[in-house]
Amino acid sequence: MKLYFDLNYLFRLYSNECGADDVRALAVSAEIIASAWHARAEMATIFLRKWREKVYSNADLAESRAQFADELNVGAISLLPLNEAVMQRLEFVIQNSPRRTFLRAADALHLVCASEAGFTEVYSNDCHFLAAASLFGLRGINVIAQSQPAED
Repeated sequence: MKLYFDLNYLFRLYSNECGADDVRALAVSAEIIASAWHARAEMATIFLRKWREKVYSNADLAESRAQFADELNVGAISLLPLNEAVMQRLEFVIQNSPRRTFLRAADALHLVCASEAGFTEVYSNDCHFLAAASLFGLRGINVIAQSQPAED
């Protein structure tokens, strides 16, 4: 089974942030975790931010980077390509979205990659991401305990 995680869920595989246990429990059920190609850049910057904010020690930073790289190398995490067809679909969906749509570029890239790769569900706890999922024919799911507020 393959699951699609956005950055919020992908990062929780390497952190002890609120909801990480729920996300890791879900991940155990998957053979592969997929995300968009740009998630690699997102992970690099979130690791840097956590180190800058002193949430991560030097050792934590090195360990998280190494674990992420290892999981990419062995195929446990698969990064989906961004190509012309993906970008054309993204532009089409955005051009035909309702005015009230709140959609960040990185989220749109995640959603279109998941849709183009044949996923029907995506996992996140980002309320804007989850709300926009249906624009791409996807069902957004948040498995983090209901007592936890969705991020925006």
